Amino acid sequence: MKRSIGTAALSLALVAMTATAQDMMRHVDLSSPDMVSAELTRGEVEAALAASTTAAPADFTGKRLSGLDLSGLNLSGAIFRAAKLNKTRFAGAKLDRAILDQAWLLEADLTGASLKGAKLFASQMARARLDGADLSGARVAADLTGASLVGASITEANLGADMRNQSMGLMRAVLKSANLERLNARGADLSRVDLEFAVLKGGDLTGASLKGAQLGGADLTGITVVDTDFEGADLDTARLIAPIGLDRARNFDKVKNRDRLIRQ
Repeated sequence: MKRSIGTAALSLALVAMTATAQDMMRHVDLSSPDMVSAELTRGEVEAALAASTTAAPADFTGKRLSGLDLSGLNLSGAIFRAAKLNKTRFAGAKLDRAILDQAWLLEADLTGASLKGAKLFASQMARARLDGADLSGARVAADLTGASLVGASITEANLGADMRNQSMGLMRAVLKSANLERLNARGADLSRVDLEFAVLKGGDLTGASLKGAQLGGADLTGITVVDTDFEGADLDTARLIAPIGLDRARNFDKVKNRDRLIRQ
């Protein structure tokens, strides 16, 4: 009971502080055993998965699993709410519909992982690797500063701001300085997302929403923007070189700092 109360309190604290993620990070000792150790082995994780059912999925809420190699496992539907997964390896793993809200995934390796329909709300994922990962239909309001999503897919995913919970601050995906080369973002909601200095070279944003997105200093070379909504997007010093379908983009006349775009 005490553990459940403690985990609930931790989750509430994390949600309350996520709006100021950098301030939060300053108050956390990232080298502490709580952040770098694992209380379960891979074998114990596999046993929990084997005992789980659709009605009662494996629940790792609040668990310390940092540094484990969970590559290739089928973790679909598993619950990792507020879990510590720093530098954990999920390469090629299935995390479809998994709940990773308020989880710590600093420098986690999710290369080639499937996270279709997963929930990543208020998650800390700075410098995580998601190259080739599939986040189609996922809800991602995580801090992915400096992360790598080369060749990843976020089709129909929702990374946009949650305008209903402003008491917690602007909850949205942060992809500042992230490597998003060849990102498949067709139909994705990227409204009000922080993409400052991100690299989106060769990405496909067909039908995506960039309403109010922050794109200052971003590299948009060769992106496809057919039917992409740019209303209110800030393009201050962004590199928009050889875009595909710009004549068919929506509301490009309503972007901010259009005169400061780098076009060649």
